[in-house]
Amino acid sequence: MKAIIVTGGKQYLVKEGDEIYVEKLDNEVNTDITFDEVLYVDGKVGTPTVKGASVTATVLKHGKQKKVVVFKYKPKKKFRNKQGHRQPYTKLVIKKIEVK
Repeated sequence: MKAIIVTGGKQYLVKEGDEIYVEKLDNEVNTDITFDEVLYVDGKVGTPTVKGASVTATVLKHGKQKKVVVFKYKPKKKFRNKQGHRQPYTKLVIKKIEVK
């Protein structure tokens, strides 16, 4: 069974047992999260969401991704700016996809 869920302004295609990385959520580790904003479930396309559909996931861990270096410069002007960024994430495992 496959589903498309929305979290953090992004859409994810998931199935039971998948481990996905999403934008950081404020839930504790080893707690369950229910996503009610489901756009697609096994052939049923929502308008905009599928009524009565939900996806349950468990939080495995929180962390930060690898550093992305942002380097700006202007030629011939002696301007150089080096900056780094690490995006926080939450790792989830999909437990159950339900349609009522």
